[in-house]
Amino acid sequence: MTGPSVAQLQMEAFLGNEDSPTIRNAIHSTQGAQEYGFRAALVGGATVFGWATPLILEVLGREWLDQGWCELSFRRPTYPGEQIGMAVEGGPETATIAITGPDGDVRIAGDLGRGIAPWLDDVLLKTPMRDPEPAMEVHPRLTHEVAPVGRQLAVLGRTEDPEEVREYALKKQRSEDPIFVGERPRLHPGWLVNRPTSTLHHSFDYGPAIHVRTHLQIFEPVYAGEPLITTATFRETYEKKGNHYGAYDCTTYSQDGRELIRQRHTTIYEVAKRNAS
Repeated sequence: MTGPSVAQLQMEAFLGNEDSPTIRNAIHSTQGAQEYGFRAALVGGATVFGWATPLILEVLGREWLDQGWCELSFRRPTYPGEQIGMAVEGGPETATIAITGPDGDVRIAGDLGRGIAPWLDDVLLKTPMRDPEPAMEVHPRLTHEVAPVGRQLAVLGRTEDPEEVREYALKKQRSEDPIFVGERPRLHPGWLVNRPTSTLHHSFDYGPAIHVRTHLQIFEPVYAGEPLITTATFRETYEKKGNHYGAYDCTTYSQDGRELIRQRHTTIYEVAKRNAS
């Protein structure tokens, strides 16, 4: 019997988006991040996790993309220009992931596996499929006082453009893997992890925001160019050190009602300003 596999990679972090405070989440710009006390723009947590995709596939195989899961904690910011180390260890059924900065501190850590997550029914509640709802002309501002705990969010119906999906893989993930940039591209794991952000923005205006935690269960492959419907339920909100957190569960369906993804997204939707560190 062979022991666990270890896949490792060192790389320089990069921003991957326009460095402008006018982007939707200004925390991913230098000016926007510094206004909240960070020394530089924060690279999106979902983007950073996505960079480890080749390591995940090396350890768990491509079956992980067909039906697999991850539970991730985004512990500290990643800044452009930092040398980060990524390691995925385990296999063939489960693995751990750790992404560390040049200071040795863990930026992202978590567990992954093939098949159905052992925590699925205890953690993630499925929100039933409903018809998509059109975008609002004016979105209410999400605050601690109005957070819709226990209620469903507006249903997001959207077909991801194949060209945009390929561009994401090429530019933000620097991946030329045909599975993500080929004729019928799948949505990249980084894209999947970030999809709840679009779902919450379909109901509310909020931000700057910081991704804190992710639970993701993939039931079937998810392709660009196919209609997707995401329903969601806001589960809880709480305050910690001046930051306001929200957690909500999303279920993404195919047009014919097959459940493709179930996930919980925890985010700081109101970031407290602090001294730079």
